[in-house]
Amino acid sequence: MNPLDVLVIGGGQAGLSMGYHLSRRGSRLLIGDANPEIGHAWHSRWDSLRLFTPSQYDSLPGMRFPTPHDTYPSKDDVANYLQAYATMFRLPVRLDTVVSSLTRTNGRYVAKAGGDLLEAKSVIVATGPFHIPFVPPFGEQLAEDVVQIQSVDYRNPDGLPPGTVLVVGAANSGCQIALEVSVKRSVELSVGKLNPTFPQRILGRDLWWWGTRIGLTRVTADSRLGKRLAGRDQVIGWGPKELARQGVAIRTRAISASGKSVIFDDGVVSAVDTVIWATGFKQDDAWIDIPEAKDEQGRIVQKRGVTPSAGLYTLGRTWQHTRTSALLGWVGRDAGFLAERIAAKAGDA
Repeated sequence: MNPLDVLVIGGGQAGLSMGYHLSRRGSRLLIGDANPEIGHAWHSRWDSLRLFTPSQYDSLPGMRFPTPHDTYPSKDDVANYLQAYATMFRLPVRLDTVVSSLTRTNGRYVAKAGGDLLEAKSVIVATGPFHIPFVPPFGEQLAEDVVQIQSVDYRNPDGLPPGTVLVVGAANSGCQIALEVSVKRSVELSVGKLNPTFPQRILGRDLWWWGTRIGLTRVTADSRLGKRLAGRDQVIGWGPKELARQGVAIRTRAISASGKSVIFDDGVVSAVDTVIWATGFKQDDAWIDIPEAKDEQGRIVQKRGVTPSAGLYTLGRTWQHTRTSALLGWVGRDAGFLAERIAAKAGDA
């Protein structure tokens, strides 16, 4: 078969946004997704999860998010929206397509997916920012009867065993999970780095209303302000101080463990029954075998999604271009930029 014009790897919000822009330009494309259904990653998250962006900031290009203005969609609302989006624009999504390697030969990209080889002139890596959950090495020192789960595997407090729960990591996910679990369990929250906390609403307006008005959503990663902001997560809503008032025991950085005890860097020792790791993710680019696109640590090098390997792009990564590059309502902006870039490249060929 003739090679695809574009292969999009990943069928989440980034991949679908890319598909929208490319299909409108008549590209011959395929969107390959590893999951069994569109929106699977959202359906699989914890039961009570809601976006911290209101619905008016959650639309992909060409289709308004359907929940009422100034409400905060649930995870299932998002999953259902992505499914409806792919259907409305008849996007060519191929499910259960796990790409295990990507190489480049004779100016063409070749992706291996099971027993298939998918060849394309250009490739968009739209696999999102959540790849390999990071767990500190001392997790191996905990006793076998201490239940350890990743934040991505947490569903609700009823699924946890009795006893004290330690949540390690105080970014948005860790704080939200600690708050919910504290209703039914004794909870401790380990704060390695204190991130700034902002209320969801200020003077009756949502935080994102203010952010768009003053231009924070357009601060770029390579700007002086962007470099400062990129090094610190911002917690929206309930931070450690607010959680402490709700009875959550705030601990310092967890540094080691022995049996059922976790030791913190201020010398405090706590006995725990469950540990929920909300310690972030590591990017996994090992399956991309294109040396000219990588740095010395094996990570993809990109600027606004454009890599040093002609025709290879990324989309939907945290701080790919701005603070909002990985967020539902803004990823389409980067997708549009890349679609124009690909169209210009095709015109020059």
